[in-house]
Amino acid sequence: MKVFEGKVLFLDRSDINTDEIIPARYLTEISKQALKPYLLEDLKLDGFNPKTDIAEKSVIITRSNFGCGSSREHAPWALEVNGIYAVVAVNFARIFRQNMFNRGMLAAELDEQTVNSIFDTFAGKNCTCRIEIGAACTLGLNGAGGLSASHTFRLNAFDRALVESGGWLGYAERNY
Repeated sequence: MKVFEGKVLFLDRSDINTDEIIPARYLTEISKQALKPYLLEDLKLDGFNPKTDIAEKSVIITRSNFGCGSSREHAPWALEVNGIYAVVAVNFARIFRQNMFNRGMLAAELDEQTVNSIFDTFAGKNCTCRIEIGAACTLGLNGAGGLSASHTFRLNAFDRALVESGGWLGYAERNY
């Protein structure tokens, strides 16, 4: 079983594109680590400050169509070097979603009603998340004041195998 856990960064907006995840002007950097300070630098969202709000977060919960726009591996890389290995949304841009799984990262999809409920209950509060990937996939949330919730979601067998293997390279080493 693979587990993702940590503090949650809530991004209350749909259509966050790859240029907002990592601005194109930084794509000439020669290491993934060099992308770290620029994660979400161009994201315009009321009350959001990338310099202070990203630190110590491990999971992003957002709305729909996360990772739309230009297809680039740099977007998951920028999340990864900042310690964010899981993103939960209603849905993802296809290429971004696959780039996440290829890195062994999680792009978990929950229905819109569930995401709305999570935002209504937990956004704006200190919240932690534990995601377990196994025979069943579960997402548990705990917030201030004893708030808690648990949700299940589905992953197809190949995506689960990529996550459990740490990404495409690990999967290939184990299976080919």
